[in-house]
Amino acid sequence: MKKVQTPVKVLLMATTAVLLLSSCSTPPPQNTSNLCEIFYEHRDWYDAAAKVRDKWGVPIHVPMSMMYQESSFKHNARPPMRWFLGFIPYGRASSAYGYSQAKTVTWDEYVKEADRFWASRDNFDDAMDFMGWYISKSQRLNKVSKWDAYNQYLNYHEGWGGYRRGSYKKKAWLVNVAKKVDHRAKVYAGQLKSCEDDLKRGWLWRLFFG
Repeated sequence: MKKVQTPVKVLLMATTAVLLLSSCSTPPPQNTSNLCEIFYEHRDWYDAAAKVRDKWGVPIHVPMSMMYQESSFKHNARPPMRWFLGFIPYGRASSAYGYSQAKTVTWDEYVKEADRFWASRDNFDDAMDFMGWYISKSQRLNKVSKWDAYNQYLNYHEGWGGYRRGSYKKKAWLVNVAKKVDHRAKVYAGQLKSCEDDLKRGWLWRLFFG
């Protein structure tokens, strides 16, 4: 005989599913102006950033500053919807999505080259790895230092070909944004120096001495 779920049980199951789904998304840090506080709030983010540094040779403060600019650390960030006549939606400006605002074509290229077919743009670890890959490739293709947040961001925004053509030179607003990214990266770098030794300590050390 088939067991019939009561309305109360069905409601409880649905509520539990919603709570589980909502818990999967990590909220943006409360204080995005301080890299130490970002990592103290999301300890696993530091581990992911350090892994990217070791894998791609990219200093932590550069992709973190770029990510702040791109998504404000929102896992599901995307360009705003465009509207016809002010009320008819007709799509977004681009396919950019997630923490890194990676476009679909570029993300697919990363997935293939880095052999990360399980990666997701709304996962922080994957987004950081994507940015490490991109910054490393900008250095290889356009000879831009991995520590140069200004030119790395211009590569990131305009693409490798666009950067080589100097497309950013006609975009004063973009140059100003790149300067902000560079300034924030320098601030982040200074902040990280003051707390990284503590961030490197494992959970067991923090349990007894933290």
